[in-house]
Amino acid sequence: MSFFDLPPVIERMLLASDKISDLNFSVGQQPQVEVNGKLTSVQPLGLQKLSPYQTEIIAMTLMRGNPEAAQRLIQTGSVDLSYALPTQIRFRVNIFQQRGTYSIVMRVIPTEIPTLESLSLPPQLEQIASLRNGLVLLTGPTGAGKTSTLAAIINLINQRHPYHIVTIEDPVEFLHTHRRATINQREIGSDARDFPSALRAALRQAPKVILIGEMRDFETTEIALEAAETGHLVLSTLHTIDASKSIDRIIGLYPKHEEAVIRTRLAQTFRFIVSQRLIPRADGTGRVAACEVLRTTPRTREYLQMGESQGKTLLDAMRDGRLEGMQEFDTVIKELIEKNIVSLEDGLTFSTNPHNLTLALKGVSSGDDYLHTDDTPPVPSKTSPPSPRFRQSPTRIDLTQ
Repeated sequence: MSFFDLPPVIERMLLASDKISDLNFSVGQQPQVEVNGKLTSVQPLGLQKLSPYQTEIIAMTLMRGNPEAAQRLIQTGSVDLSYALPTQIRFRVNIFQQRGTYSIVMRVIPTEIPTLESLSLPPQLEQIASLRNGLVLLTGPTGAGKTSTLAAIINLINQRHPYHIVTIEDPVEFLHTHRRATINQREIGSDARDFPSALRAALRQAPKVILIGEMRDFETTEIALEAAETGHLVLSTLHTIDASKSIDRIIGLYPKHEEAVIRTRLAQTFRFIVSQRLIPRADGTGRVAACEVLRTTPRTREYLQMGESQGKTLLDAMRDGRLEGMQEFDTVIKELIEKNIVSLEDGLTFSTNPHNLTLALKGVSSGDDYLHTDDTPPVPSKTSPPSPRFRQSPTRIDLTQ
């Protein structure tokens, strides 16, 4: 099978915009670029709608010299790998089978490591770089900027502390250089077989900080918790939509009879859970990150360990914890709408509870009840008649769909 001259095609596609996040090659479509969350067709070097043969050739070209990746594609139907152009532009690549053909998505990796300021992230996230141990989770749907945020935090640690940092990624995306810290970056497939084995090995490599690209399964999660409990700072990601769902996801990995134990372990080890959603800017110039921040306090540890109940939820703690550096999605989105940074329509689409956010923007609600996301509406006071807005359950938006 002959190989495709891919670099000129990719370079021509990248000329379409300076804000491209992904390249997409799918059968029956022209090559596409994603800009600010929207796909646009392009015709690099005259390429029209792609045939099954063409996408297979592109896939084989990307895996050239990487027989392990080709084997994983055959065995599992998808594979992650990294790819670089001669111009040093790098990509995170996923090749997958669909309806008997191959499709390819290539995520553009910025050449410069971002900072918290350049990503417009909450300044309190800088405190993560000063932690000595514990678990820090970045959560959100695919494409929400979790990897970029982690890269900014690792870069900050690298600038400040003479630590040994080990990253375990699939694949390695941002390339860090040694500054005050020594950074070793291991890629699943080429440097290690899988996350659990790489993580076990990392515990013998004397790191102060361990970055795990994703906590995908029970085994990885358990070893990560053990590492956090034994004095390491562990940073990782989860594909969950908010902080509360992140806790539920981890607890759900364990048998029901171990729930009390895992709640206690999480309460003692977690330091930050940061959830992100990227919302289009109202002026069309890109996207802005809306961040929910949950951090360890006596109150959040109690709610996590004992379980949430009416009036004692992690959402309540975040809403009341502004002075402690906490914030929840809908309050942040409300501020973005009021400042005309995002449109009302987009803000409501990405909110956790569009119904109550609408009421808050109209000034209908006050106090703590305007952003409840529980399926059970808040109970009105006995001294006042029930408000009409308590008669219907709020609408939920699931960003994982």
